[in-house]
Amino acid sequence: MNLLAFETSTEACSVAVQVGDRVLERFELAPRRHAELALPWAEQLLAEAGIARGQLDAIAFGRGPGAFTGVRLAIALAQGIALALDLPVLPVSTLQALALRAPADAPRVLAAIDARMGEIYAATYARDTDGLHAVTPEQVLAPDAFALPDAQAHWHAVGTGLAAGDGRLQQRLGAQLRGADAHALPHAADVLVLALAAHARGEAIAPERAEPAYLRDNVALTLAEQHAQRAAR
Repeated sequence: MNLLAFETSTEACSVAVQVGDRVLERFELAPRRHAELALPWAEQLLAEAGIARGQLDAIAFGRGPGAFTGVRLAIALAQGIALALDLPVLPVSTLQALALRAPADAPRVLAAIDARMGEIYAATYARDTDGLHAVTPEQVLAPDAFALPDAQAHWHAVGTGLAAGDGRLQQRLGAQLRGADAHALPHAADVLVLALAAHARGEAIAPERAEPAYLRDNVALTLAEQHAQRAAR
């Protein structure tokens, strides 16, 4: 299967292509440069892989949660390419993709992203023979308000949410963590892993049905306010 994936929900910009069993990826910490880099990288990776856009089977993308502009960019890129080529899209949770940064033998994983404004995006996952599956839903909340679903278990934690608020979350969880990586960021290559599984389950959708996972209600309010301001001009 031939897939193209975008993940731009955080300060990292990442694009990946899968052709059969071969995966190629570009990844870079590039705040405010995602729009500049993502599409050229996609073209370069397709050329490296030796395939044309028309040979793709679907477009995958990180649907968030994450930075509003980054999430919107990934959706816009995926929708634009998919509509032009009449392809389906495969939305993937950015937190679940981040969770794949944990060691392959970690049975339970906490994925957390710094959401700014004193909050984090967080979700927990358990590993079985089919991969990582959600234990708790994606949330946006203060680090002090987060609690692991099983306080007796040992968890591996990944993501910038661990360092948010002077590392408050990691300090609180302390002994419950068997390992932690506060620098981990989601990769498009991991989006591909989840997208392949989603495709096998029949979860590909039409591009116009793709929706972001913002989690914050005030994003919708901000958009409404922007439209009102434009209408008043």
